[in-house]
Amino acid sequence: MCGCRPGIGQQTLQVKKFSRRGVTRVLWLKTVADTGHVPTRAELTAGTDLTDAIAAIDGWTLSNQAIETPDLGSTFESKIPGTDQADDSSLGFYEDKVSDEIEQLLKKDDTGWVVFLRKGDVAGSRSMDVFPVRIGSRSPNYSTDNEAAKFTVNFSITEKPTQDAAVPAATAPKVEK
Repeated sequence: MCGCRPGIGQQTLQVKKFSRRGVTRVLWLKTVADTGHVPTRAELTAGTDLTDAIAAIDGWTLSNQAIETPDLGSTFESKIPGTDQADDSSLGFYEDKVSDEIEQLLKKDDTGWVVFLRKGDVAGSRSMDVFPVRIGSRSPNYSTDNEAAKFTVNFSITEKPTQDAAVPAATAPKVEK
């Protein structure tokens, strides 16, 4: 199926496009109990929403190292999927002139989970990516340019991330009888 003009046996794919700015949320979680790295609503709520302090995002993608499988019977050099790896990943933050809350939250060698709610905090949406990480470094970005002060936190992704997980529903308030 493609988003091209429909022909015989084709459907038209309708895509509601959006910008990640103002929609996607990025959270830092200290704990995720599930071995599959899918946080509960309580764990999401206990985390820290980093979204409004983020100035830049780099990495946070997976790639596959294909294995070449040439054979004598063909002049075509085929490949099969090999090992997966995560790209080098970082988050750039605006530096707060009076508070060091983010710097204290994200210290070198700390471990946790970076959670991307790609389509926002929408219960049931299969748009939650969860990266188990260890912080490799946190460094200020020095500049004489006319720009806000920033710093960068580099993360090592320590295990296979969970992608496309369902965003857990908010706990419904108990109704008193």
